[in-house]
Amino acid sequence: MSAAFIWRETRPADVADIHRLLRGLAVYEKIEHEFTATPEQLREALFGKRPLAEAMLAEVEGRPVAICLWYRTFSSFAGKAELWIEDVFVEPEYRKQGIARAAFRLVAQRALDEGCAAIGWNVLDWNTPAIAAYRAMGAVGREEWTDQRVSGAALVALAGRG
Repeated sequence: MSAAFIWRETRPADVADIHRLLRGLAVYEKIEHEFTATPEQLREALFGKRPLAEAMLAEVEGRPVAICLWYRTFSSFAGKAELWIEDVFVEPEYRKQGIARAAFRLVAQRALDEGCAAIGWNVLDWNTPAIAAYRAMGAVGREEWTDQRVSGAALVALAGRG
């Protein structure tokens, strides 16, 4: 199925769809057990007094079918901001229609408009269709870098509070 889509900025009334799509991403990535965000937390993060992130939704016939969520980081080496794409998810029946690529294009345009040095994101090493699509867009993997993360009990211990 091929359908016309539009990307648009999110609004507070979209929180239920934002939550649904992000849960869909967690299921796809086989980490649904890590998905603990509540609609209220997402509302605060996106629309609160000090928003932490921005997002847009892709709609087909008025129904949200995809999400792109990003936030600003800073490159001390470039001396400029960068946009970090935290999540891009397209519902399975709407994939391979250019929806995700259009999201990356829109974020890239925003990055240029804001004077950013780059955009970046992570991809799971088993997600070969996404990796191939990213290479086709000109993305280069940073093979020498590995992500590090501290959370849960280890975060509490590192903070000296456990």
